[in-house]
Amino acid sequence: MPYTNNDGIRIHYHVEGAGPPLFLHHGFTIDLRTWYQWGYVGALKSDYRLIMIDSRGHGSSDKPHNPAAYEMSLRARDVLAVLDDLGIQQAHFLGYSLGGRIGFHTAALAPERLSSMMIGGATAFGIPSQPSQRFNAGLEAFFDSQPLPDEIKTPEFRAQMLANDVQAFTAAEVDRPSLEHILPNLPMPCLLYGGDADPGYESFARCARQIPGATFVTLPGVDHWAGAYRSDLMVPHIRAFLARVTS
Repeated sequence: MPYTNNDGIRIHYHVEGAGPPLFLHHGFTIDLRTWYQWGYVGALKSDYRLIMIDSRGHGSSDKPHNPAAYEMSLRARDVLAVLDDLGIQQAHFLGYSLGGRIGFHTAALAPERLSSMMIGGATAFGIPSQPSQRFNAGLEAFFDSQPLPDEIKTPEFRAQMLANDVQAFTAAEVDRPSLEHILPNLPMPCLLYGGDADPGYESFARCARQIPGATFVTLPGVDHWAGAYRSDLMVPHIRAFLARVTS
């Protein structure tokens, strides 16, 4: 399993497929295996070199318990460390939820490294940290409370979720500073998307309106989780967008 190191934190990643590089960054509480489980890898690997990361605190990456280790610029540097490890100067970027937020921070830190950016279920607006109670009853209770259909709540996915580190997850719930000021000057083509049943939907759409030339896709009736696992809805938009920006 390939790893790279960012200032003492080991970051696990995996590469699949061939073609232009496309970096995939998952959301909070899941890991890179969901790109396989939810159909993205099967749908995209024939045309793109997929670079999938386990975000720090998740999967097979290191899981520090210090909140300072989850500052957003450090997470953006994890993305750059993986690209550097592979010798890739520039890649397309697809991130959902936390992964989308990290995409914005990567664009702020090193916009020249992103050929294009696709952000789902996330904005660049500030989100202050708040004391969270969601893991107090343990990971099993958290998992059972999630609005996921039975075909997603497989024994395999359940085992993945229960193997997570509660202390790392709690530490990771830190302030997410606003990057609204970067939106009017983002140099790369951008696609933003979100489900209209997601509580954050209006902020996703408002964020897209501040990016000149950005494409915004509404997923009717889709909540936050479904915006991640419904690859059947998003892959056609991803393919169309990438075909347009690479033509």
